[in-house]
Amino acid sequence: MKKQIYFVWVAVLFLVGMSASVRAQEEVTMRYMASYGGISAHELAEALGYFKGTGVAIKNAGYASGGPESLFALASNSIDIGSAATPAVINAIANGNDFVAAYPTNGINETTKSIFYVKEDSPIKSIKDLVGKSVAVNTLGAHLDYTLREALHQANLPENAAKPVAVPGPQLEQTLRSGQVDVAAFGYWQTTFEGAARSHGGLRPIFNDADVLGPIAGGFTVLRADFVKQHPDAARVFVVESARALDFARDNPEKVREIMANILKERGENPEVAKYFTGYGVRKGGQSEPHDVQFWLDILERDGVLKKGQLKASNILLKTEGV
Repeated sequence: MKKQIYFVWVAVLFLVGMSASVRAQEEVTMRYMASYGGISAHELAEALGYFKGTGVAIKNAGYASGGPESLFALASNSIDIGSAATPAVINAIANGNDFVAAYPTNGINETTKSIFYVKEDSPIKSIKDLVGKSVAVNTLGAHLDYTLREALHQANLPENAAKPVAVPGPQLEQTLRSGQVDVAAFGYWQTTFEGAARSHGGLRPIFNDADVLGPIAGGFTVLRADFVKQHPDAARVFVVESARALDFARDNPEKVREIMANILKERGENPEVAKYFTGYGVRKGGQSEPHDVQFWLDILERDGVLKKGQLKASNILLKTEGV
């Protein structure tokens, strides 16, 4: 049966103007997986007390190395909140997972972006020099992997001309500096690691995903459709308060860095990297646009991953039934 992607954000647009203190009719705890070196908007919302008194609580169930692992855990009901790059979400739904995208996790713009670095003395000067080279990405089949493929395609090179290698975010810098890979890609959701690596000197950027993709939502926080149907009030609270936290971050970056440092310290991570947080890069209210999805639908159709017309942006962004 053909799956449709129903974006929860559209379903809750009617909440504009409603008090942010809307409460779920039941007590619901939503499990999620954290990402090394950063915090999600719902983690920020929790720290700001936005979920207090709403009936919704969130619980850290461990770390995810990347979007595919998060989506796998979501599909297996190990967590209730997933997060992944847009093409990974589309692929997961096209392959039969009944997921809904709750809100954009991050956006890509001139201040928040993924950057591909080499060592200063590297002979690699441009994307065309990546042929046969190894590129460290946080996980395979996710945003950095897809961005690399698209960068190669736009340079009229085979999409497999370079070799992506999975390297956890905290190890990207050392893996590059030790010569284990030729290039290291720091994701837009981990600008903290990028900033720290840049501050140490000796690295040079080759390209970034804003160059390749332009301004676009990088990925989405994802829920299971059955969870949304079972707990509609909790889903609404979750989306509204998370979007509220995204707006808070835009207006209060220094406060968010302070909150992030405290959370990273509590998790046993290095709190110093929080000072390199550049923001979430999303539009006001955490809203998405058709281009955020259509861009990847076109690419996945071009590459034969999706059949022509199998999924449409209008279905993805406008369908509201059952949510």
